[in-house]
This record gives sequence, C-alpha cells and structure tokens, in this order.
Amino acid sequence: MSLLIHSTIVSTLRAAGCVFAEDEAEMLISSARDDAELASMIEQRVAGLPIEHVVGWASFCGLRIAVDPGVFVPRRRTEYLVGEAVALSRPGAVVVDLCCGSGALGVAVALAQHVELYAADVEPAAVRCARRNVEPIGGQVFEGDLFSALPGSLRGQVDFLLSNVPYVPTDEVRLLPTEARVHEPRVTLDGGHDGLEILRRVSADARSWLAPGGSILTETSEEQASTAASIFQHDGLTPQISTSEELYATTVIGTKE
Repeated sequence: MSLLIHSTIVSTLRAAGCVFAEDEAEMLISSARDDAELASMIEQRVAGLPIEHVVGWASFCGLRIAVDPGVFVPRRRTEYLVGEAVALSRPGAVVVDLCCGSGALGVAVALAQHVELYAADVEPAAVRCARRNVEPIGGQVFEGDLFSALPGSLRGQVDFLLSNVPYVPTDEVRLLPTEARVHEPRVTLDGGHDGLEILRRVSADARSWLAPGGSILTETSEEQASTAASIFQHDGLTPQISTSEELYATTVIGTKE
C-alpha cells in the first residue's frame, strides 16, 4: 500500500478523533483482506466502533487476542495484573480466569507458565469469544455466574484466581469513553455503588476455592485499593497492594495462608 493511501487513512482517523490514528491505520491495513474490507473497516471505526471490534483482535501482552463485537476489550493496564500473576505462578499451577471476557488474562498467564487453565463468564458472547482464545491452548471455558460456572472438582484446588471484575461505580459509568459505554456490555463495567460489589461476592467465596497458599488477583482503581484489601482481609485472605505508575495500574492480591 502506498504511503499516500496510508497517510489518507491516518488523516481520516485523526479527523474522527482517533488519538492513536497511525497505530490504528496499521492495524486496519494489516487486518483487511482487500480494499473493500479496508474501506468498510475505516467506515466502522469512523462511526465509533472500537478498533479492536473492527479488526477482531486486541494486542495484549504481546499476543493477538480475538475480541468479538459486544465483548469487553482487554486494557493495557491489566497487563500489570498478568505480570504479577506470572511472577507468582509456576508451571502446572491451576489457574482460573473469572469474569474472563475474551479470556485474555488467562491465556497470557498460560502461555507464559504453561498452567492448567479454566475460565468463566456470565455473558454468552464473551464465552464464545473466550473459547476461541482459550481452547486452542488446552484450557476450558464455562458459562455462568461467578463460581457457579466452575466444576465442583476445582473447589479447594485453585492456585491462582484471576478476577478482573467490573469496578466502575454505577454513577461513574456515564463518564466512561463512548466506545466503552456504547459497545461493551454494562455488566462488564458496572461494579455497583462503590465499584466493589462484584468483588465482595467473589471474595466471600474465594477462600473455599483456593488451594492452600493460593491467591486471588484483582484490578482496582488506586482509590479503591485499600477498601479492596480490607474486603480480602475480612474474608480470611492476607492482602497485598501492588501498583505500576507506568501503566497507571493497581492490583490487589489476597492469599490463603
């Protein structure tokens, strides 16, 4: 493709308000099979569809993760949670990706450490998408509400529970970028009155699913971290807060001693 055409695409995207127009142009060009598909993709992006939904994948931890329309797009800041999980885990560990969305977190950890991977989500679209990412590497995906989706045989056997639950307070969902509010299911964003209602549900049962020494890892805002740590402590887990200024990310870990 000529530099002129590439420049035209960048200009079109920039005029539509795309902050990373050059990167997005490369994604569109590399994903389109022909000029007609490229033109359609550009039109969808200009109309406001998230770039990941347009091209059908998201870049996460150096991987291409399939992301279907209507499925939560994994954020770059969540790579920090994955890094924390990889640092703690070991080959052969039992890992559960709860509220998995596309399955990006579990896949990234599994490919780094060759773990035994299970994932679950309440959204049928997310489950279908996650299966495309998780099953090719030997993992399993289940549909259902939190722990009720998982096989009972995993109770007390989970070494690492990745639980990137929704944590945006209900009153703040309206403040999110249009791409998220319009194109991602509200259930993947809305964490209740203080953003931690889903985390409370997960934490209440986490200890019974974790193996001795097992840990739950979740992402919160910096402001929510101390409350999340208190929730873990209340439920019999030893909390730890870890942050990354570079990624503007906060991970709260609760360990079953």
